[in-house]
Amino acid sequence: MSFDKQYLKVKTLGDLKKIKYQSKSIKDELRDNLIEKIKNKEQVFEGIWGYEDTVIPDVERAILSKHHINLLGLRGQAKTKIARLMVNLLDEYIPIVAGSELNDDPLKPLSRFSLDLIAEKGDDTPITWLARDERYNEKLATPDVSVADLIGDVDPIKAAMLKLPYSDERVLHFGLIPRSNRCIFVINELPDLQARIQVSLFNILQEGDIQIRGFKLRLPLDIQFLFTANPEDYTNRGSIVTPLKDRIDSQIVTHYPKSIEIGRKITEQEAVIKKGQEKIKADEVLKDLVEQIAVEARESEYVDSKSGVSARMTISAYENLISSAERRSLINGEKDVYARLGDLYGAIPAINGKIELVYEGEVEGPVYVAQSLIGKAVRTEFLKYFPDPEIIKKKKSIKNPYTEITSWFANGNEIDILNDLTDKEYSARLRTIDGLKELVVLLHPELKGKQQLFMMEFALHGLAEFSLISKQSLDKGLHFNDLLDNLFDPNKFLSDDDEEGDNLY
Repeated sequence: MSFDKQYLKVKTLGDLKKIKYQSKSIKDELRDNLIEKIKNKEQVFEGIWGYEDTVIPDVERAILSKHHINLLGLRGQAKTKIARLMVNLLDEYIPIVAGSELNDDPLKPLSRFSLDLIAEKGDDTPITWLARDERYNEKLATPDVSVADLIGDVDPIKAAMLKLPYSDERVLHFGLIPRSNRCIFVINELPDLQARIQVSLFNILQEGDIQIRGFKLRLPLDIQFLFTANPEDYTNRGSIVTPLKDRIDSQIVTHYPKSIEIGRKITEQEAVIKKGQEKIKADEVLKDLVEQIAVEARESEYVDSKSGVSARMTISAYENLISSAERRSLINGEKDVYARLGDLYGAIPAINGKIELVYEGEVEGPVYVAQSLIGKAVRTEFLKYFPDPEIIKKKKSIKNPYTEITSWFANGNEIDILNDLTDKEYSARLRTIDGLKELVVLLHPELKGKQQLFMMEFALHGLAEFSLISKQSLDKGLHFNDLLDNLFDPNKFLSDDDEEGDNLY
């Protein structure tokens, strides 16, 4: 609804009546403003990608139906972000009785404070205007949340100061929910809320009433409730009690990005590029690899699929990747920075912190799992840019474009691609490998300079993932050599303190 800024000059109930202000419920506000935006072809949930044909239409239908909403989905699926964006569907300002705890509508007061004030001052009752950004409250459900926190309780200090008996309504201290009257109220991770606390929400959702101890209160609260829940919580930590679930009108299931392109949009939008990092360039292939790691993680036998893999993983991984390139440029004093594929291994801490491992994954260890996910992502993306080595192996009639590279390693050559190599050293080492540049020039003649070098390194990693050459992890980078070398000397890259096989994958 368009708002006349002249209204902000209205300071009393009498003046509010003179401008013929019409009150409306919060659900009517949301509905009316959504209708207006849809008619005007305006984007309602800006910055939410991949939900255009699934989640967003369901949310809009729920708003049009004036429903309370539960967003059900795994972590990192933009549930809270959707809730926060609903604020944009509220009116820009609404009038409230000045000083009221419950954001009382001056034309329809609820609290004892506002009723008494209006009875005393009539049209001279002072009012103030509440902005839409102040009409959003959020609470994370934790086991220690109490009824007093959400609903309210008797305040003995207030009773003593006002010299009132506990039977007087004025000794009540209202909780978060009553104080969210005429607001959007979000409870995140609803199943974590104890069952007895969930029961206290029954009347509020159904009738808008609250019950505090023995007080007979009839407060038809005007609240838009929105809950978020993780389906894993239903079995691990708690559940939504059936009567409460029955009172939540619409349950909407969220999901992860359905394509690499959508995942990239989310990552590039949410990743925080720090001051000084704007100069760092990342190849488009590298950006796709970051998203593919998340795809591989969601399908991995080592990762708990019920827990999910948050979109925050790719965001943190991309930030670490850029920082890895920045660190190298600072060490070497270089300004023209182009991220390398090896920088992905600098994102392993971000990957480790964002995945829940099953027993088999715990046995292998988080670093091994992260390295494995990077390897699988490289293997998947490699086939988009280079011929499939397995098909070439089966069809003898096809000329093998990798022969010169594998022969170079088979002749006893090996190479280290270390994290902190200067651009000059990095280029020199890659160009040492016979046939590597020729392969990239043959298949991608349009690539020049650092893009060409990146694709050369990518080809090297891809051949290792298809077991045409060998790759080992070092403390300072990666070592590439012939596959048979490690079969004859499995301890070649182990230090005295390492157990056999710890550095190989």
